[in-house]
Amino acid sequence: MEAEYDLSKMKRRPNPFAKQLKKQIVIDVGIDVIEYFEAIAQEKGISSQEIINLYLQDCVVSKRKLSLSINQP
Repeated sequence: MEAEYDLSKMKRRPNPFAKQLKKQIVIDVGIDVIEYFEAIAQEKGISSQEIINLYLQDCVVSKRKLSLSINQP
């Protein structure tokens, strides 16, 4: 085993499992929701899509249930 490897000589290839990890969808989301996640994303230095994905993944892992009580102004 070498102490150090020159990765610049490696050939790039796509991840064969990437398509199994995520699926692109289109959803309508309220402007206030987008602004909320964009603010968090800017604060953390990652994309708002990644923040939304992390939040939804946390809901899946913690089996968080949606509260359907909607507050109308």
